[in-house]
Amino acid sequence: MRVALLVTCMNDTLFPDVGKAVVTLLRRLGVDVGFPEAQTCCGQPMVNTGYLDEAAPIVRNFVFAFEGYDYIVAPSGSCVGSVRHQHALVARRSNDQRLEQAVTEVSPRVLELSEFLVDVLGVTDVGASFPHTVTYHPSCHSLRMLGVGDRPLTLLRKVRGLRLADLPDAEVCCGFGGTFAVKNPDTSVAMGADKVRNVVNTGAEVLVAGDSACLMHIGGMLSRQRAGVRVMHLAEVLASTDLAEIGDTEVAL
Repeated sequence: MRVALLVTCMNDTLFPDVGKAVVTLLRRLGVDVGFPEAQTCCGQPMVNTGYLDEAAPIVRNFVFAFEGYDYIVAPSGSCVGSVRHQHALVARRSNDQRLEQAVTEVSPRVLELSEFLVDVLGVTDVGASFPHTVTYHPSCHSLRMLGVGDRPLTLLRKVRGLRLADLPDAEVCCGFGGTFAVKNPDTSVAMGADKVRNVVNTGAEVLVAGDSACLMHIGGMLSRQRAGVRVMHLAEVLASTDLAEIGDTEVAL
């Protein structure tokens, strides 16, 4: 089984430890992970802002970079959602039949991390240990575009020492939404404040999510409020095998 890591732009540039955690985790589970160096952005920012024609070269590069792999795993429901739902739209608009065929072949192989672990590997206990109280925020794209459901929670419940606290209104958006946060900053901050209040009220030490963008948004607000709650990507928790300190995971913006 040939497996590739789609690290995503945000993790590559801002949160590289997330990508490293995915590799550590999958190797521990016996998966040999490749990293195609030709990979770039999935094209989501352009598609979301209406630049579908400009996204075509990005989609073309994507299928070139990842062709030949059985599965492409990404620590981001947002980017996976873009590949599985938007790439076909871009390819059809390009009137390039070869690109359409390539997208049809590659896109279904792109999976969010929890999908790959639970559905492909058939694993729910990944051998992780993380003795902290955790609450989980499901990102909008993973929840609504991909339908990952309770897969992340199932994985977290099997982590040794981890205490899972329910997050009130967990399915409500955190307010980031990519360019939404830029175009509608007041609304974005208000939504983020609601999410932060609910996170703090859980009494959790750590907020976990499967998308670094959400964690950056919520984590920045938690940090500025000195709330004492850290943020960590799901991959980082699942890769943990000891009593590792979490002090370096706070987002300070």
